[in-house]
Amino acid sequence: MTKRLIVTGRGGTGKSTFAALTVKSIDKTPLIIDADPDQCLSSLLGVNLEEKGVITVSEAMYRIQKGETDQSVDSMPLSQKIDYLMQFSCLYESSEFDLLTLGVKWTRGCYCAPNNALRTLISELASNYEYSIFDSPAGLEHINRRIISRADDIFAVVDPSTKALRNVERIMNMAETVDFSYKNLYTLANYRFPAENVESLQKMEGDVEYLGKIDSDSKVEEFDWSGRSLLELPQDSPAYVSVRRILDKAGRVS
Repeated sequence: MTKRLIVTGRGGTGKSTFAALTVKSIDKTPLIIDADPDQCLSSLLGVNLEEKGVITVSEAMYRIQKGETDQSVDSMPLSQKIDYLMQFSCLYESSEFDLLTLGVKWTRGCYCAPNNALRTLISELASNYEYSIFDSPAGLEHINRRIISRADDIFAVVDPSTKALRNVERIMNMAETVDFSYKNLYTLANYRFPAENVESLQKMEGDVEYLGKIDSDSKVEEFDWSGRSLLELPQDSPAYVSVRRILDKAGRVS
C-alpha cells in the first residue's frame, strides 16, 4: 500500500522546499500532488509545466465544463474524462518523480461530482507508487473537500508565529470533524524559528511530535532564483541534511 505523506504549513514557511527535499531524500520515484494554489513546487523541482504542455487538474476541469475537450472524450462519463486528462494532460512524468498539480478552484457551485471523481482517481493513481507526497496549503482544503481520506504522516512546517501553532491544532480538529485518518502528526521548525522557542513545539498538547528544525541554507534561495532543481543540491547542503535527519526520525529514510 502506498505511503501517503502530507506536507503542510502557512505560505512562506518552506513547506514546498521540505516537500522537494523529501523527494531527494527517499530512494523511490514518488507521486507528488501539488495541492497548493501557489503551485510553486514544480519550479523548485526545475520543471516548467507550461513548456512541457502539462496542465493542472483545475484547467482540465474547466475544459470539461466549457466543452473544450477533444471530441474523442465527449461521450465519456465525467469520471472517465477526468481520468483521461489526468493521465495524458495533467501528469508530468520523469525518472525522479511524477507530478500532478491540482491548481485553484476549478468551478463555481457544487463540488460533489468532481470531488467524488477525484477522490477515487487520485487514490487509484497513488496506489501505483510506494510513496505519494501531498504539498498542501495550511488550511488542508483538500481534506475538507475529502479528495483524500487518509495519510500515514502529516508534516506541519511552522514559523515562529501563533498562527502556525493554531494551524497545527486546526489540523487535529479538522481531521476529527471530517473523519480523516492519519497515523502520525509531526511538527517541524522552519529555519527562522528561534532555538529558544522550540520548547513551545515540544510541549504542544495532543498526539503530535516535534521532529526538528530545517536548517538555513543560502543555496536553496540561490537555486530557486536561478530555476535550478533542489534535487541538484549537494549532499552536504545544510537544508538537505536536516530534512534527511527529520525524515529519518519519522522512519522514512535510513
